[in-house]
Amino acid sequence: MFPLKLVLPTLAIAATTLFSSFAYSAENAIEDAAENSIENSLEKVQVKPEPAEIPQELTPRLPLNELRVFAEAFSRVSEAYVEEIDDRTLLENAIEGMLSQLDPHSAYLDKESFSDLQENTSGNYGGLGIEVAMDEGFLRVVAPMDGTPAEKAGVLSGDLILKLDDVPVKGMSLNESIEAMRGEPGSLVKITFIREGEGKPQDLNLTREIIQVASVRHRELEDGYGYIRIAQFQSGTGPEVGKAIEKLMAPGELHGLIMDLRNNPGGVLQSAVEVSDLFIDDGLIVYTTGRLANSDLRFSATTPDSTNGVPLIILVNEGSASASEIVAGALQDHNRAIIMGVNTFGKGSVQTILPLTNEKAIKLTTALYFTPNGRSIQAEGIVPDIRVDRSRVTKIKGNPFRIKESDLPNHLSNGNGADSDSDFVSDQNDAEIDLAGTDYQLNEALTLLKGLNILVSKTRQPKG
Repeated sequence: MFPLKLVLPTLAIAATTLFSSFAYSAENAIEDAAENSIENSLEKVQVKPEPAEIPQELTPRLPLNELRVFAEAFSRVSEAYVEEIDDRTLLENAIEGMLSQLDPHSAYLDKESFSDLQENTSGNYGGLGIEVAMDEGFLRVVAPMDGTPAEKAGVLSGDLILKLDDVPVKGMSLNESIEAMRGEPGSLVKITFIREGEGKPQDLNLTREIIQVASVRHRELEDGYGYIRIAQFQSGTGPEVGKAIEKLMAPGELHGLIMDLRNNPGGVLQSAVEVSDLFIDDGLIVYTTGRLANSDLRFSATTPDSTNGVPLIILVNEGSASASEIVAGALQDHNRAIIMGVNTFGKGSVQTILPLTNEKAIKLTTALYFTPNGRSIQAEGIVPDIRVDRSRVTKIKGNPFRIKESDLPNHLSNGNGADSDSDFVSDQNDAEIDLAGTDYQLNEALTLLKGLNILVSKTRQPKG
């Protein structure tokens, strides 16, 4: 046990180290807020061995009376707790507790956690593919990742995880719960969760897999209407989206484009800026403000709109977080895109990794994101221009005995050859019905794009 008279000097030294690290943190690039939870950090943390400049000495601000109380509590716990605890463990627990009370995303990274963060930010690891955040002691699912065990098993954004392998989550730290979900690929883990609107918890047995998340996918929904899905913002997402746009525009005129950011938990800040830059000519994309001078950053567009103003709809939901909200907010403020879906997650804070030693660090919230018009994303998210809830559509069977003019014997031909296109029209209608049944929100976005295209084409036609 540390004697009381030795604890206070030790605390003062630790505080000085913390302040020095905090001042030095401004030298580090601000990582995107998506590092706050499981399985979504995609940039490897860069830790400089030495600060570039000697930080200015900060004015001491430690309250001595409260430090005496802390030292006394430390002494009492060390002496009287029912089981003997190593003093270093007690000090680490104190740091962890201090950070956990700040906000859901600040955390203490011990040697193992810091090493895991550096190794697992490449996007390849054994896990379930769930982005989570702490919510009153439980794990709230921000979003399941595309093609992962969680997504395949039907885990949804908003689900509240209560137990992992029958062990209650309540009382675990975020890092501990993350470790419980990760493990050897092929091994099983049982999650117990409760879903809003359902009366009792459910169990799911999931098999861990190597999580390799593809950042960008694209396809043509119909002739002239493209679809780009961004699952996460990784380091190469910007160029990938640029190539997808080129491929969608290659066959001919592109009448409209849908960018799907639903259940996208975020990722790399710079990639969000690059994607936004693809659709606007100039102007502010996002800015951050914080107490550190170097936390006040501004990111602006530097290249022309690569789509030449093609109508754009962005799909979002409650699982769209962080970098996704930056893109949606920027293009909404620039009147460049129509945002459709439901309110986003509201993750508008920036976390910075502050090394304490070569093996330990803290992840601290150091700034907030703001859209070009000065709207804070934090705890509010992006409100869509058109609200469309996730729904299921079923086709109502028509009356088989109802006839049309074309069914009557000896009906007159219309003379414009429409009869020959009836099979094509029928196939097109069936395709629209199938899309509405499988993805109602996407179908509504496509329908809106078609309406916009019809309106534009009519205004261009000369009036006789």
